[in-house]
Amino acid sequence: MIEIEAIIQWLQGLPPLGVYAVLWFVCFIENIFPPSPSDLLMLFIATLIGFGTIDFLPAVGVATAGSVMGFIAAFYLGRNYGRRLMEWGKLPFLTPESLKKVDAWFGKYGYWVIIANRFLAGTRAVISFFAGMSNLRPLHTTILCTISALAWNIGVIWLGSFLGSNWEYGRQILDNYGIAVTILLAVIIVVVVVRKLLQKRSQKNQPTTTPNGEQPAEQPPAEQPAEQPPAEQPGDQS
Repeated sequence: MIEIEAIIQWLQGLPPLGVYAVLWFVCFIENIFPPSPSDLLMLFIATLIGFGTIDFLPAVGVATAGSVMGFIAAFYLGRNYGRRLMEWGKLPFLTPESLKKVDAWFGKYGYWVIIANRFLAGTRAVISFFAGMSNLRPLHTTILCTISALAWNIGVIWLGSFLGSNWEYGRQILDNYGIAVTILLAVIIVVVVVRKLLQKRSQKNQPTTTPNGEQPAEQPPAEQPAEQPPAEQPGDQS
């Protein structure tokens, strides 16, 4: 990752305020233009705590502020312009029916997803955007995403400050974590899809019932009309 190494060398030459500014920016921008190596950069920036360049609590505060502000920006982007952007983009997998399902899903699980969003690498921008489209309450959303961002940022910044110059081990930890989360999400999606398919199949195989829950009685076969004797033709009488 040549780009990451170049960024790291550049960060080492910045004054403390410059480091804080970069930390805020990378945490903010990942919610708008994913994917972004924000966690890796935050991990390295945290190693500067051991050298006295920056301090732990200000770093956590700046990172959390950037994360929350970026989340809220994407949230209101989805809230105010999400439907129009979906119609303009005309993505084949975002039909009106699928958007209704997204709304229903966020209406049921949305706030739990907001709490977990910082721990779901690669999905943060998508979650914040669709949370806005689903009209979740802004105040509740802000509080929950702040809790999520604070918990995640404390963990990553502590890891970076603890590892110091051995921050490469932190990169391996984050990479393995991302792989584990991706596999877990894939398994959950497969289980949900298979469960839905089995439910639809069982519903098709069930006999129809009346509104009272009883199976309709079998109707006797309709009687065939009796055959009429052939009409006598004139001239047949002797």
